[in-house]
Amino acid sequence: MIRFSHTIFALPFALLAAVMAWVAPVDGDHELKFQWLHLVGIIVCMVGARSAAMAFNRLADRVIDAENPRTTNRHLPSGQLSVGSVVAFTIVSTLVYFGGMLFFLPNWLPLAISVPVLAVLFAYSYTKRFTSLAHFWLGLALALAPVCAWLAVRGLIVIEQPVDVLPAVILGSAVLFWVAGFDIIYACQDHDFDAAENLNSIPVRLGIAGALRLAAICHAVMVGSLMALPMAGSGQSLGLSWPYWLAVAGVTVLLVYEHSLVKADDLQRVNIAFFNVNSIVSIGLFVVTTLDLLVI
Repeated sequence: MIRFSHTIFALPFALLAAVMAWVAPVDGDHELKFQWLHLVGIIVCMVGARSAAMAFNRLADRVIDAENPRTTNRHLPSGQLSVGSVVAFTIVSTLVYFGGMLFFLPNWLPLAISVPVLAVLFAYSYTKRFTSLAHFWLGLALALAPVCAWLAVRGLIVIEQPVDVLPAVILGSAVLFWVAGFDIIYACQDHDFDAAENLNSIPVRLGIAGALRLAAICHAVMVGSLMALPMAGSGQSLGLSWPYWLAVAGVTVLLVYEHSLVKADDLQRVNIAFFNVNSIVSIGLFVVTTLDLLVI
């Protein structure tokens, strides 16, 4: 039900933000060193939050999923799992998420924002009922991953110098528009069902052709955000060099390829565009940029 394979969308960016946070310069009296507890905490919080949010989404959408031919085989509509078991799983995952905050103490900032962050993740499940901008809410939910990872590592610094978080915010904006773009593409499959059920989406609002154009604009903004990252705040001293720019060029090529796979009158390759291409984008950017920061 949780589709752990989909962790490739947010986790690489959270880990990349953590690497950036460890290597970024520190001003004043602070001394920042790599800590295994922080890395473990980030992974625990990511697993807990994502599992809780996705299980909650399946609970919130179980009636809609039962009516949509594309989703009738999901675990709740098909009876493979009971509502009670998914509720229990959601509660346990939420407790795991909050428990992960203990790894960051005495940095109290992650714990202070933990409830609002979880509220954003849970609220996404209802946005499609009210606004066609639900894709951007999903992008915001995943964009919180790099920002929160940065705060987990450098929260005490951010409290004194709020501008310190700027590189993570810019990386988060790249994630926001990347996710919104590919979610718009994915939602094109449900255009007819969403329209019939009065559900809101960009494909319903703009039509499939218009939605694909907006998705392309979102991905152009993502590339722009990645280009701005080396010039942002602490990012000026990150030491990003030619491998990073090569990775950004690779991301651009992959996104162009993703859009070439999907046409307004041919959505048969949406899943290839959705999963295969985007997995290379996230993992590739993380690996190459991390090597640039730590090795080259």
